[in-house]
Amino acid sequence: MRERFVVCIENSECNDLETRMVYQIVHDEEAEREGYLRVIDESGEDYLYPESYSVAVDVPQHAHASLRSTK
Repeated sequence: MRERFVVCIENSECNDLETRMVYQIVHDEEAEREGYLRVIDESGEDYLYPESYSVAVDVPQHAHASLRSTK
């Protein structure tokens, strides 16, 4: 499965996401149906955040390694 990334555009009452930062998404079909994304946040763990907090971005393949979580 292709790695997916988002940029945070809102972090209301959420200290684990920083606006304008790029985050890796973990595929979670059930969460996405409910309007959430499973994001690997600043803690290095994956948590559910409202989909409205981010926008999908296309990241060149050669940049994936530098953005990938080290989990």
